[in-house]
Amino acid sequence: MNMKRKMKALICFGCFLFFAVAFSYNNQKKDTLNIVEYFKQADGDQIYPSAKQMEMLKKVMPKEAYQAAPQISDRNYWDAIAATPSGKAYLEKAESLLDEKPEVPISDEIYRRANKEGNRGIYKPRYYRTMDRLEHFILAECLENKGRFLPQINTYIQAIMDMKSWLHPNHDDRDNGVLEGKRVSIDLGARKFGGVLAIAESLLGNSLSEAIQAEIKKQLQWRITDSYLKSCKKPDGNNTWLNGTSNWNSVCTSGAVLVTITNSESAEERLAAVGSSINSMKHYISGFGADGYCSEGLGYWGYGFNHYLYIAQMLSDYTNGKINLFHFDNPEKLRNVGNFPEHFEIQNGTCAPFADGVSHTESSGSNFAEVLSSKYYGAIKPSEIRMEEAVEQIMAWNNPKMFNVNKESETQNSELNGHTYFDDFGMVISRGKQKVPFSIAIKAGHNAENHNHSDVGTYILVIDKDLITGDIGAPSYTAGSFSKDNKARSSWGHPVPRINNTLQSNGREFEGKITETIFKNDSDKVVMDIKPAYELAMLKSLTRTMVNDKSGTGVISIEDDFTASEPVTFGTAIMTYSKYEIIDNQTVILTSKSQKVKAEVTGVGGKIKIKDEQVPVKALREGGTAYRIGIDFEKPIKEGRITIKYTPIN
Repeated sequence: MNMKRKMKALICFGCFLFFAVAFSYNNQKKDTLNIVEYFKQADGDQIYPSAKQMEMLKKVMPKEAYQAAPQISDRNYWDAIAATPSGKAYLEKAESLLDEKPEVPISDEIYRRANKEGNRGIYKPRYYRTMDRLEHFILAECLENKGRFLPQINTYIQAIMDMKSWLHPNHDDRDNGVLEGKRVSIDLGARKFGGVLAIAESLLGNSLSEAIQAEIKKQLQWRITDSYLKSCKKPDGNNTWLNGTSNWNSVCTSGAVLVTITNSESAEERLAAVGSSINSMKHYISGFGADGYCSEGLGYWGYGFNHYLYIAQMLSDYTNGKINLFHFDNPEKLRNVGNFPEHFEIQNGTCAPFADGVSHTESSGSNFAEVLSSKYYGAIKPSEIRMEEAVEQIMAWNNPKMFNVNKESETQNSELNGHTYFDDFGMVISRGKQKVPFSIAIKAGHNAENHNHSDVGTYILVIDKDLITGDIGAPSYTAGSFSKDNKARSSWGHPVPRINNTLQSNGREFEGKITETIFKNDSDKVVMDIKPAYELAMLKSLTRTMVNDKSGTGVISIEDDFTASEPVTFGTAIMTYSKYEIIDNQTVILTSKSQKVKAEVTGVGGKIKIKDEQVPVKALREGGTAYRIGIDFEKPIKEGRITIKYTPIN
């Protein structure tokens, strides 16, 4: 009988535990923001959260303001950080900057010149150096707590607050409306000024004078929070990035949210800022392909997704994990985006400089996005950790295990596949596996991509580490660099067809479609229809075919076939930074720093002529001088084919 009672008691206790765990799990799910449901409650396309969304946020948001780290007065926290190798290195770097002369405030004269000339060089280096120093001084003072850095901190803060505009000058309007006090706007620069001042006031507290603290709060309110929330409620021409799909959205949003949830004394404003950021990030994430493709390129992936993950980590910390932007409303897509760098690499650290992207992965700048992608998306963990912003560094100190470098025991398989196919955007990387690998990246895409170059059908050939021919990348950001008539940005400066002296048109409808792919161990083939990229009524068909024969030293061919209802002039181009020699109308020898490739040209339907000319753009981001080697039929024809066969020369 006693045994029966014990059994009943155990069963009852087991049932209690089951229901307790179930209740706890369901309660946890209930307390976590359901982002899919959150979007269903949106007020149309308005960024500012609806009343129903605000009610959902109240259940997961704390009532107090965000604190990235404890104040300087919490010596248990800061002394522990100061004793770590990272803390010691950070303090050492800050000490090395103490004697540097402040470069702010940046004068109105320089601001106006930079705006008028599009001259970033006279402004941005000062801005970057200023913000880097101030961030180091703030955190160093927290680490050391001796007052050594306070004079410089006060000087920098006051100088920044004395500046009439926090924008990068080239982001102001032609009349310098923000500088002249006619409007308030947030850009990539203003969000940074705001974020650093918010961290300074939040961490240093009474180490700053009451007057400085009050003035920081006042300026952050009108320069950032008021401007941000006003534009979220109703588009006003100031913060047009709010529903954008480019890096601007995530970067500017990160600063606006950091400032508001740290600085604002209104719980309603803090709720609205977080809610607006979630609605805004839906637009940002929509700019990636379902396959994770980033049309802005690897550099802007690092910059934009870096700040998206910065927001995600900040909101996760702020709400104790109740807001999860790491999964958002589409975990699979976020996983693909997080793994984009590995999939986008061509070989040996090179990648396609399509649009305004970079061509080489470099060990510089923050790799915060790569670190968090390794944690949340299974991406390869970096072998070094690089931080650029104070909030990133604080997050690293708060999560030391996550920010440990990749050890030998943790190494992951990083061997690149024979090909990568981003089927959503229509981009293929075909990788050679020769002793000296010969590979190609080629894309269809469309002419409304972020940082678009009107480049449907463009490609880049890489042999070993050298970009031997193909896309020449972006013009440097100077006055006129974003003009559609800039020859490095239009299809004139890309290895794509030119028909009846007509270039590709701009817009979402002007696109390419990959119609066939064949991927094998020894060869890859891609066929794309690029006719829709041109507004030419007489053009009946235009097909580009790429074949990568991976046998031997490799052969890569690009073939363009066209038909028209009437005779048209038709040609394509070899684009290159390499030295070259035009042997005859069928042969061009391209010589890079350490490699050599022969380009053999054949035409069907007419006689071919080759004519070279320098790309008339003074400043190209890849550096050096680029050339367009035009390959054209001598006379108009109704149908024809041009094939360029590239073969490495040993």
